[in-house]
Amino acid sequence: MAYFVGMGYSDEFSAHMARLLAELTGDSPVRMTVGTDAVCGPCPNNTGGICSKPELVAGYDRAVLERCGLREGQVLPFGAFTALVQEKILAPGLRPAVCGGCQWNEICASQPGRWGQQHTFS
Repeated sequence: MAYFVGMGYSDEFSAHMARLLAELTGDSPVRMTVGTDAVCGPCPNNTGGICSKPELVAGYDRAVLERCGLREGQVLPFGAFTALVQEKILAPGLRPAVCGGCQWNEICASQPGRWGQQHTFS
C-alpha cells in the first residue's frame, strides 16, 4: 500500500486499492492477518477467499508482522500500523528484504513511499 500508484493485477483491483487508501484514516482499526485479507478481494489470484499463491503472501505478511513486533489477529489504528512499517521497514531500507521478490518490486523501488517523514495522520 505504501507504494501503490494505480497499477495492479486488474482495473478492478487497482480501483479497490485506491478506494481502500482513500477510506482508511489514521484512526481506522485494522486487524493484522497472514494470508488473504481485505486488500485481496478483487485480486485475480483470489478465488473465494483463497489465494492461488498462499505461501508467498503469507511470507510477506509474516515478515511485516515480525519486523514490526506485531502478531496475527492484533488490531491497531491504521496510522499506528503505517508508522511502524515506516519506522521498522521502510526508513531503514528493509523493504527489499520483506517483499523484494514481488512482481511489483520495480515500481516500489522507483518512488518514495506515501508514509514517509512528510506524511502524518490526524
